[in-house]
Amino acid sequence: MEIGLVIYGSLKQRSGGYLYDRKLVEGLNSLGDRVNIISLPSRTYTGNLLSNFSRELMRRLTARPFDVLLEDQLTHPSLLLPNRRLRRAGSSYPIVTLVHHLRSSEPHSRALRSAYRSVERAYLRTVDGAIYNSRVTRSEVDRALGMKLPGVVAHPGRDHLNRQVDPQAIRDRASRHLPLRLVFLGNLIPRKGLHILLESLAALPSDRWRLTVIGSLEFDRSYSASIRREVERMNGKVRLLGPLPHDRLQEHLMRSHAMVIPSSYEGFGIAYLEGMGFGLPAIATTAGGASDFVRDGENGYLIPPNDPSALVDRLASLDADRALLAQMGEQALADFNSHPTWEESVAKIRRFLVEQTERKPRF
Repeated sequence: MEIGLVIYGSLKQRSGGYLYDRKLVEGLNSLGDRVNIISLPSRTYTGNLLSNFSRELMRRLTARPFDVLLEDQLTHPSLLLPNRRLRRAGSSYPIVTLVHHLRSSEPHSRALRSAYRSVERAYLRTVDGAIYNSRVTRSEVDRALGMKLPGVVAHPGRDHLNRQVDPQAIRDRASRHLPLRLVFLGNLIPRKGLHILLESLAALPSDRWRLTVIGSLEFDRSYSASIRREVERMNGKVRLLGPLPHDRLQEHLMRSHAMVIPSSYEGFGIAYLEGMGFGLPAIATTAGGASDFVRDGENGYLIPPNDPSALVDRLASLDADRALLAQMGEQALADFNSHPTWEESVAKIRRFLVEQTERKPRF
């Protein structure tokens, strides 16, 4: 198949969404398809809306005879009018959106969420189908649109980081009388909830824990500066390492006890899954798609978002009961091993895309 993929910026960007896109492109290319990247400049939301009037964008969307056009849903503000123009021009290929999560699902003021919801709903009405990273994401789209789109849920694959641990290593690590070693993996933006984690840790005895933070500090520099100030007050108990290459990331995951990312919203939360491959119980929130694979009290904990006291309780329980920590870690590894691989998820997506090419577009 000849496939177009619309994204903002470069596939090399560090985030779970761009990892998903990269793995999808690699997988489709390996199956003999040709994926053509249509990269749009990433600007402010208002600036992205202005891209609707770009003649150059329309030229690029019509330059090749695609069998299917994929659009990362992140690019939705730029594609409201182009998608309609494609239909009016009689384009025969289906348009499929790749939804990591809706902007209107994130915590915003009521007015802003309503505005985002209106734009996203208008965009979703211009596509023929959707690929979702979680069941929760699919339900959010159905709710926003007021109807069910043809679609497929294809979870991110488990085999991004290849190194794992065995159950005995998990038990040995948990039983050592060391401070509880926690890891936060994600870019430093407010939605990821690092400030909630730091507030929770400040309520625990400082000799009972250590925290390693891995992720870019460049996405929101004002927020990162506030985090740095908090970290300085914690007397070396927290390390901000920035983004790391795979080998160093894996070393830190091997030494850690639990993955803690108290996000206010996650479409899926691939970092939790990566940690589970190293036997790390995932402490996530009930807001978003982590509930697709994190089971509260079994392979981790699901706590309400923005609830430091609930997080304090869960961290204290893992520190006090190392047998529970080991049990959860072993279950996390077992669940990780039963999770789909990238090859399986890409094959599922490709079957859906082939089905779409055999149907007439909805519009």
